Amino acid sequence: MSVKVDAFFHMGTSTISYVVSDPKTARAAIIDSVLDYDPRSGRTSTESADAISGHIESNGLTIEWILDTHPHADHITAAQVMKDRYGAPVAIGADVVKVQETFREIYNLGSDFRADGSQFDRLLDDGDRIGIGELTLEAFATPGHTPACMTYAVDDAAFVGDAVFMPDYGSARTDFPGGDAAILYDSIMRIYALPPETRIFVCHDYAPNGRGYAWETTVAEERESNIHLRADTGKEAFVKLRKTRDVALSLPELIVAALQVNIRAGRFPEPESNGVAYLKVPINGF
Repeated sequence: MSVKVDAFFHMGTSTISYVVSDPKTARAAIIDSVLDYDPRSGRTSTESADAISGHIESNGLTIEWILDTHPHADHITAAQVMKDRYGAPVAIGADVVKVQETFREIYNLGSDFRADGSQFDRLLDDGDRIGIGELTLEAFATPGHTPACMTYAVDDAAFVGDAVFMPDYGSARTDFPGGDAAILYDSIMRIYALPPETRIFVCHDYAPNGRGYAWETTVAEERESNIHLRADTGKEAFVKLRKTRDVALSLPELIVAALQVNIRAGRFPEPESNGVAYLKVPINGF
């Protein structure tokens, strides 16, 4: 039996989280989990994480890894919630340190915040492999949206984060600090070099043109019909398209809150003397 993939759609942020499991051993990994966060009240909840946990428990799965494809700007990761529940290590791409360095300055976190990736249990380098039961997951770097973006490939499935979306929605924005459209082009071409039948699982979907939400496609479908980047699209044309599109986009609603938490592997800042944790809002900082 091939790898089993179960998807969990978070309507508030249009994020898809995944539980990836080995049917033979019932060992599994969680990819791109979501902590519910209300920016109007500053309140959090674990409703989305609870849905994933219900699936894990009802299927008797043992969680071996908690993975994020990159430090997300549009939702807060539930990595620490899942670590508290299952004791599994939290992993992300090793270049998260570049993102930490950038946002340490933006948020003026000072020397108390260590931009060395030590908030995570494992930093994955390009080509690193980890086990999920008897399956092997390979991490390979696909930066461009952020310097830390990774694709996770296991069996016939690849989890591409925000590098590409469904073919009718295109590709990731590259205007965040550290983003680069030319680098993203090379990263997507690396994904396109996977076997054409490889199943692609995206991290977000926005149901363009009134279609239903979707999150699974294939390398062949992306190469043939992605509206931003087909296999025959030149780098110069893609960079021009991406830059033109990016200047017209609004920032994600949760970017200010999410990045402060996600560069800490899903932890909020330490509570202050009154026992309350606070998030900063850098005025004119983005």
